[in-house]
Amino acid sequence: MKIRPLQDRILVQPIREKDIRKGGIIIPDSAQEKPIAGRVKAVGEGKLGDDGKRIKLDVKVGDKVLYSKYGGTEIKIDGDDYLLMREDDVLGIVEK
Repeated sequence: MKIRPLQDRILVQPIREKDIRKGGIIIPDSAQEKPIAGRVKAVGEGKLGDDGKRIKLDVKVGDKVLYSKYGGTEIKIDGDDYLLMREDDVLGIVEK
């Protein structure tokens, strides 16, 4: 299935922390915190400005981003978890 976000929305695949810590302790799903980082998989065309022109998004496909903990809407596509969110929910882009 393909999804094309509309306007200023982006599709992000959360980056999950490893389930096993250095000491060998296994953390169950219920005790893990929600991820706040992810990889951008698709972007919309941008919001329409007051002049009727598109305002391009700052993020692009492939960017690693940090987002607000409770931002976006959780969806499942072909068994994988994704977040559909507005670009405003992105706090920053992780530079390499």
